[in-house]
Amino acid sequence: MKTSISTILSVAAFTLGIATLVTSCGGKTETSSSGISPQNMADALHAVMESDRTVYTKQVVNRLQNEEKVIKASEHWKDEKALPLPAQMFRMGAEMVAEKKKGFTYALLSEWPINKQNFPKTEVEKAGLAHIVKNVGQNYYAEETLGGKKYFTAVYPDTAIAAACVKCHNNHDDSPRTDFVEGDVMGGVVIRIPLATSN
Repeated sequence: MKTSISTILSVAAFTLGIATLVTSCGGKTETSSSGISPQNMADALHAVMESDRTVYTKQVVNRLQNEEKVIKASEHWKDEKALPLPAQMFRMGAEMVAEKKKGFTYALLSEWPINKQNFPKTEVEKAGLAHIVKNVGQNYYAEETLGGKKYFTAVYPDTAIAAACVKCHNNHDDSPRTDFVEGDVMGGVVIRIPLATSN
């Protein structure tokens, strides 16, 4: 009987530990029994996106174009047999995810986009971009309703992490801003997660 009780207590402790681990992210522990919170999910997704974007920008584009001068990056990369720009790589990935209908979307937007379709459109996108520019290092979180559906929306600063970023934006004919320096917030990554509606 003692062994039985001991086993039950061990299983209960193990289950509680797993539940706590699953709902812990970024140093925060959520008490929700339904799993990870929308904010923690968005933060985790952004960590992956930011890492991939940084590696491509620094280790591929900046290294091969600006440092070793092997190949250039161009918005007309197919015609010119060049590297896609970091923003183009990011957009292609976002479009592939959207096609798979995995329940969330993401985009790279800016108050000063070279491509006009990357202007913020919703009030939350506008407020989020303004917030991350004014409050360096801070993210922006809000809920919004679009098309009758409720979403958790997160906006993360996208900074100029290499000389290639600054040079491209400052020298582009269609750029509305030409005074960027490395470290400036150039735009924001917007992640949108649908929220479950209660019946």
